[in-house]
Amino acid sequence: MTENLKFAVIGGGSWATAIAKMLCVNLPEIAWYMRNEDAIEHIKKHHHNPNYLSSVEFDIKKLKLTSDINEAVGYADYIIFAIPSAFLNGELEKLTESLEGKVVFSAIKGIVPETSLIVGEHFNTTYNIPFDNIGVITGPCHAEEVALERLSYLTIACGDAKKAKIMAKNLSGNYIKTKISDDIIGTEYAAMLKNIYAIAAGIAHGLGYGDNFQSVLMSNGIREMKKFIKKVHKMKRNINDSAYLGDLLVTGYSIFSRNRMFGNMIGKGYTVKSAMMEMSMVAEGYYAAKSAYNLNLDYGAQTPIINAVYSILYEGKSAKSVFKKLTDKLD
Repeated sequence: MTENLKFAVIGGGSWATAIAKMLCVNLPEIAWYMRNEDAIEHIKKHHHNPNYLSSVEFDIKKLKLTSDINEAVGYADYIIFAIPSAFLNGELEKLTESLEGKVVFSAIKGIVPETSLIVGEHFNTTYNIPFDNIGVITGPCHAEEVALERLSYLTIACGDAKKAKIMAKNLSGNYIKTKISDDIIGTEYAAMLKNIYAIAAGIAHGLGYGDNFQSVLMSNGIREMKKFIKKVHKMKRNINDSAYLGDLLVTGYSIFSRNRMFGNMIGKGYTVKSAMMEMSMVAEGYYAAKSAYNLNLDYGAQTPIINAVYSILYEGKSAKSVFKKLTDKLD
């Protein structure tokens, strides 16, 4: 049965392009939905995405490209969503095809603003998809490094281990190693939270703090993440695993990290609005900071870093004075 499963990628950004590249190594054909019809025409003609990871060349015979989300969903058994969480609801509203019986994987690292739920929970509550048919694809992995074919590691989490293995098998390759996990809630929250810590790392850098402070920030960040995730979903997990700590480190330290870049601009004195306008890509951590802060009003975990980022981004507080206070709260 696993031989003839069909896969679809939803999204036209860098992460969607990287996932399409990985799947094409293992599958004879995939469906790929993106809103931008000009990009579709460009891929058909020139075999690469004009806007993201344009060095990646595709075998056009393997791509069933469409600007109709229903065509992609109707075609596939396994659907991978890789669009910014802020736009997910708008895309799903176009759905007339049923998601019943489909296996839905989220490669989205954020919270759906309309429901304040992580993507897996959103599909479960809004579309009644059982958790056994919901999965998560997380890092530590940058789309840009997949394009360069540098060794990368993915964690595939699903309520049903068999489905996680199928997804892992179809994403694996010479430079992609995969690991499966049953912590679907924890890995997804970790993927969302690490973007906030990456913004914090960027702000610190922009303010002129050095590597010493950054390491203290990351060390506190992983402990803060552990407290938060434990409040949300208690189960046995090792927070030092690559899916949690590894993902946090790559996002906090890498030059490819858009969240770190966004934070860096804020630290250097840009307003939130001007920083967002200057970046062509969405910094998921901006939305995540608000959602995590509001969720934590109920959970009550100790989260000084999340609170600091929230106060800078949403309350207009000065990054310099907020971080000066934060330095006294970290150890």
